[in-house]
Amino acid sequence: MLGLNAAGAIKAVMTGIVITAIGSLLAGVGTIFNPVTLLGLALMILLTSLAFNTMMFLLMVRVEDPLVPRAIFGILNTLLFFPSGSVYPIQAFPKWLRAIAAVDPFTFAVHGFKSLLLKETGIMAIWPDMVYLSVFAIVTFSIAVPLFKRTL
Repeated sequence: MLGLNAAGAIKAVMTGIVITAIGSLLAGVGTIFNPVTLLGLALMILLTSLAFNTMMFLLMVRVEDPLVPRAIFGILNTLLFFPSGSVYPIQAFPKWLRAIAAVDPFTFAVHGFKSLLLKETGIMAIWPDMVYLSVFAIVTFSIAVPLFKRTL
């Protein structure tokens, strides 16, 4: 179980680093050359990948059909991306959607990346985002472990 999550997180971190670097360079974001920003980005990429990997692990722990995770992740990705504040400001949402955004891990990932890349803040500004993503990953993994099948 730990190996599956670690492997998924490693793939996600490698992909995230490449996408963040290329996207920042194409967009002309100069903050990526700041060592403190690079450290914050590396931490955010790691924590975001762990949070989403463990969430999907929890959702798919008992699924046997290999096509189901792809379909559910595609739908879930879309549903969680909208209230994250990446497209529209969260303050403009109705109360019920703000409540979803308050627990959505995408919200914390988007806030952390926006703060580092666009607002040029330091690690202290994204500390709450990193804590939430860490706790989210630990909780989802802790719930998934007892549900994992131990038979072939």
